[in-house]
Amino acid sequence: MQVQVNGEAMELPSGATVTTLIDQMALAGKRLAVEVNEDIVPRSQHPGFALNEGDRVEVVHAIGGG
Repeated sequence: MQVQVNGEAMELPSGATVTTLIDQMALAGKRLAVEVNEDIVPRSQHPGFALNEGDRVEVVHAIGGG
C-alpha cells in the first residue's frame, strides 16, 4: 500500500502499523511524534495503529530546548 510520509510517497506492506513505518524509516527508539491524517497517535498506540492506503503521515523529531 502507498502512504504519504512527510509529503513523500512511501510503499508499505498491507497491514502495516505506525511501528512498522518507524522501523522501516530506521527511527526506532528515537524521540518523535507521529500524526496520521492530522491526528496525533500516542506512542502507546503505535504497535496497534494500522495504516491504510492513502493515509497522510507526519513524523516529527522531538527536540529539547529551553
